[in-house]
Amino acid sequence: MEPLRPARARRLVGWITVGISTFLASLWAFWGAIENFHEGWYHTSFWQNLGLMFIQYASPMLVFLILTSLSLRFPFIGGGLLILAGAGLGAFFARGAGVLLIGVPLVLLGLGYMYGRPSPLRWAYRIAVGLPLLLYIGFSIEPAIRVAGRYDDGNREARLVEGNGVRLIWAPEGPGWPRRGVHWAEAQRTCSHLKEDGKTLSDTLQNIWRLPTIDEAVRSLTRSGINCGGVWDSGSGSATYTITPDKESPLWDTHSPIIYWWTATQKDSANIYRIVYNGGVQALPRTIGMGDLAFRAVRRP
Repeated sequence: MEPLRPARARRLVGWITVGISTFLASLWAFWGAIENFHEGWYHTSFWQNLGLMFIQYASPMLVFLILTSLSLRFPFIGGGLLILAGAGLGAFFARGAGVLLIGVPLVLLGLGYMYGRPSPLRWAYRIAVGLPLLLYIGFSIEPAIRVAGRYDDGNREARLVEGNGVRLIWAPEGPGWPRRGVHWAEAQRTCSHLKEDGKTLSDTLQNIWRLPTIDEAVRSLTRSGINCGGVWDSGSGSATYTITPDKESPLWDTHSPIIYWWTATQKDSANIYRIVYNGGVQALPRTIGMGDLAFRAVRRP
C-alpha cells in the first residue's frame, strides 16, 4: 500500500480534527439548547433571559466555535489556545474523568489543528461552525414554543388544587414556598413551624403544613390548567402521565429559578425523592443542596 504523502496526511488529519471538533461542539449545542429552556428562561424580561442564555448556556459552544474558527484560520494560534485550555482544565480537574474527557481531547485537537490542513477550507468552516449553530437553533424551537405558551395566572397565594384523587392546599409564596434552594432537613423543619396562613414561621412546632408525598406530587401536576393524570409506581420508582406536565400555575412559579421540589417520601434511609416540574422523579441524598431545588408545603383543606 502506497504511503500517504505529507500533504495528503495533513489534509486527512485536518478533516479528522474538524470532525471531532464538530462532534464536541454539537454536544455543547444540544446541552445548551435543552438546559436553557429547562432550567433557564425564567426571568420576566426577555433581555435578561437572552443574556442568561448567552452567558450560561450558549457560551461553552460559542467559545469552542471561536477557538475552532481561529484554529482553521491561524492553526498555530488557535491550536496553541486549545492546548493551553486543555492543560489549564486538566490542571483544574487534577485527576479523574475531567482530565480524560475535557483536558486530553482539547490538547489533541490543538495538535491536530497545528499539523492538519483541511481543504477546501470553506467547507471546514461550514461544517465545524455552521452545523453546531444549526443544531442549537433546531433543538431550541420546540422548548422555546412550549415555554412561550406556559400558563401563568400570576396567583402566588395559597391554592386549593384537586384532581386525580388528591385534594390539597399548597402554600403561598414565602417560607413555605421559597425561591431559593434548601436542604431537605430545612424544608422539613420549615413546614413543621409554618403557621396556618402559610406566610409566617412560629418559634414552636405547629405541624399544620408538611411536604407532599411523591404520590401526591405526581398526581397533582398540571398543564394548561388540566391535571396530567400522573400515576406513581412505588415498585419501579417511576411516574407516568397522560399529559407531560410543565412549569405552570397553579403549582409552579414560571418566573422562579426553582425547578425541583423535595417530597416527604424516602427511597431509603439516605435518599429522598424529588420531583421535577415536567414530572421526572429522582432519589437524591437528603444532605444535598442545589440552588434550584426547594419545596412547596401542603396541608389538608
